[in-house]
Amino acid sequence: MPLVIILIGIATLLLLIIGLRMNPFLALLLVALGVGLSMGMSTTDTLAAIQKGVGGTLGTLALIMGLGAILGGLIAESGAAQVIARRLADIFGVQNITWAMVITGFIIGIPMFYNVAFLMVLPIIFAMAKETKQPILVVALPIIASLSVMHGFLPPHPAPTAIVDFYKANMQLTLIYGLVIAIPTVIVAGVFFGKTMHRIPAVVNEKLFQRSSNLPIQLPSFGISVLVSLIPVLLMGLGAVGMLFLEKERFLNQILQFFGDPVISLLASVFAAVFLLGKKSGKSFAQLMDSLGEHVKPIAMILLILGAGGAFKEVLVSSGTSDYIVGLMKGLTLSPLIMAWSVAAVLRIALGSATVAALTAAGIMQPMLAMGNVSPELMVLATGAGSLTCSQVNDTGFWLFKEYFNLSIGQTLRSWTAMETIVSVVGLAACLLLDVFI
Repeated sequence: MPLVIILIGIATLLLLIIGLRMNPFLALLLVALGVGLSMGMSTTDTLAAIQKGVGGTLGTLALIMGLGAILGGLIAESGAAQVIARRLADIFGVQNITWAMVITGFIIGIPMFYNVAFLMVLPIIFAMAKETKQPILVVALPIIASLSVMHGFLPPHPAPTAIVDFYKANMQLTLIYGLVIAIPTVIVAGVFFGKTMHRIPAVVNEKLFQRSSNLPIQLPSFGISVLVSLIPVLLMGLGAVGMLFLEKERFLNQILQFFGDPVISLLASVFAAVFLLGKKSGKSFAQLMDSLGEHVKPIAMILLILGAGGAFKEVLVSSGTSDYIVGLMKGLTLSPLIMAWSVAAVLRIALGSATVAALTAAGIMQPMLAMGNVSPELMVLATGAGSLTCSQVNDTGFWLFKEYFNLSIGQTLRSWTAMETIVSVVGLAACLLLDVFI
């Protein structure tokens, strides 16, 4: 019976979001409430579970996402993204422009949320395509694939950060494993698949492009731009190294864990960006502080959706559904990684939103970790990979890509949708391979 209720809950979620065009935040709250009551929980217990789920999810997540949004905004406004891309293009040369685009996507995509990063790399893509006389999509796919992988796999991006908490995974290890998986994924989906895009005649949408090309007069140096962008990765990476190779009580390890904490590493990055990038743009400290609120505004609804996803997860736990799912799955031989990927993939295709798909799938699959035979960090990555599958007409990313590159729906399916699906499948394959060695 609990499984039937969950299936009805998911069907209701699909109906509300797709059929009635309801906001995902409201839809997730209604479904969480309905599932809790249907499971026999009292109204008081259901509301308590929802409040606990929202609070537990947003506790650390709000700090991470807020700081991440500020960091991304400062990098975008300063022109650091363009500086990185131009220098890498000079270093790699015209013949290796796709590799320059891949590395640019990695560096920009780690600290910046997808939509912001997408808009920031458009001038880079169009300029590089014009300079190298390469088809736009051949230049675009490597950098867009990198941004997509960062968005779906790695903290501090919304869905991976939230499901790290759902699965009780280690943030630093998730980042390290995610980077290992991201490299072959981007190479296959961005570089190799990108080279097949010669036959799709994409052109610049000048009207939309003009909105993405404002830069300060004085740009930061290449070294400073790269340093500020990678500070979170470097600090969290050192924290992971300390965790793996140093005794817990060692003072050095405690220092590494403090600065490797996602909140502290992002906080350090924000201050570095303010003084090394923001001041360089000619703004005063007071002006920079005033602008921070504008960088955070776009993530308000995302935070609410993440909180509602946490509420749904907590209802499943508090109602005893988690134990029921564990009992059903104990006899199954299918890898939990494949199961998590499959659930997220089905929800992604149906819902369109990668974030909602990942959160819902993680809430359903979280009990699998009680069986103790899978790495929670790899579960985060497999769920994230599944949530990127087959982006199509019900996904805002699909239309963003279509409109900016002036493509038909068929051309967008052959380029964007195919690329996202390759990212998803290769990501799962890499998770399964890494699982052998962990």
